[in-house]
Amino acid sequence: MNLIKDTETAAEELAAHPTSKPDISREKSAELYEKAKAYFPGGVNSPVRAFKSVYGTPLFIQKGDGCRIWDADGNGFIDFCCSWGPLILGHNHPHVREKVTETMQNGMSFGAPTALENELAELILKHNKYIQKLRFVSSGTEAVMSAIRLARGYTKRDKILKFEGCYHGHVDSLLVKAGSGLVTFGETSSAGVPKSFADETIVVPLNDREALKLAFEEFKDQIAAVIIEPVPANNGLLLQEKEFLKYLREICTVNKALLIFDEVISGFRLGFEGASGFYQIKPDIITYGKIIGGGLPVGAYGSSAEIMSNISPEGSVYQAGTLSGNPVAMSAGIAQLSELAKPGFYEELNAKAAAFANAIQQYATEKGFKLKVFHVGSIFWFAFTDQESIRRADEIDASSMEKFKLFHRELLNRGIYIGPSGYEVGFVSSVHTKDDLEKAKLAIFESLDFVFKN
Repeated sequence: MNLIKDTETAAEELAAHPTSKPDISREKSAELYEKAKAYFPGGVNSPVRAFKSVYGTPLFIQKGDGCRIWDADGNGFIDFCCSWGPLILGHNHPHVREKVTETMQNGMSFGAPTALENELAELILKHNKYIQKLRFVSSGTEAVMSAIRLARGYTKRDKILKFEGCYHGHVDSLLVKAGSGLVTFGETSSAGVPKSFADETIVVPLNDREALKLAFEEFKDQIAAVIIEPVPANNGLLLQEKEFLKYLREICTVNKALLIFDEVISGFRLGFEGASGFYQIKPDIITYGKIIGGGLPVGAYGSSAEIMSNISPEGSVYQAGTLSGNPVAMSAGIAQLSELAKPGFYEELNAKAAAFANAIQQYATEKGFKLKVFHVGSIFWFAFTDQESIRRADEIDASSMEKFKLFHRELLNRGIYIGPSGYEVGFVSSVHTKDDLEKAKLAIFESLDFVFKN
């Protein structure tokens, strides 16, 4: 591995493509990246951070406060990544920080119950009619893994059905993609996943009732659960029609299969009850991610008291973790969710995000730009397309990502940070002020002008 060559290649790539503003300095970030590549595969601890889909080397973030972040070179950005969504109150929120600091004075990990677990659970369950009991874990991936095991243990069935274009963390049986047929066993999408694991996973297209019906006919009485992101947001924002989700609920009920809503992104984002409350559809199991811990490493899965009674030590489905219910994460979650539970929080946030997305869409439409700003709640996605809806992954034009590369670079040069992939969504937080959003819109307008000119 030639570390210097990699950085030189990134610099040459930046220089070889036009820009309407001088590129921000990445000297210190580039130095840190060179060191990181000696320690970590690809120099990162999560692949998308490597900036492979856009220009230049990744930015190393040094500080975050409110809706802004600063990198190692001192560049400041208005942040719409928000740690991939959970920082709905922005960075370094004073209530979260104070609660965490207070808790840390008494210790940071015990591997034993604390009152903080009860307090956060009560806060969640009091405001969420779709679950009766929950179990805290350490990540969204772990929540999904545990939910799958619970579904199999409860139904005494083995097969799982998932949808092409939905991502559920790096769980072996879900790191699969569709084969060549309408209804197929999954094909592994990662080395190290045994074919036998993929053979227990059925993959069908999103927004396809016929494929769902066919799958339940072909694998009658074998499907333990169907898992879906009710708001697919890991491969673009593939907004599903409510009628399709209702059909999914109905077909699962008829076939005695559990319906799992993966709400690692949508949970507590669209509203306190997430997509379940937004669509008013009750799944059998729901999974949540780090938004319930103020962005700290935490997740949870919840269901009815009956289904959750199958989890050990009450039942025979084993799941455990030393850091489950970690007091620091619990305290951060209490502080964050207490803010989210206040009357009017989501109405104000979602209205602000809708106005932001609509203004950008209006500008693009008036200019005749081939851009669609999809949005729901406080989540948005820039798609370089003229399609009115994109509900499936195969409807995304891969060639449009070349425009996104230019767009991303132009935004960075204007002090706007979004995820370094055209397939990733963006987020508005409660601390994005009217002035912040006006500045961001101006930068986005200028960047779009440049992208479509070039």
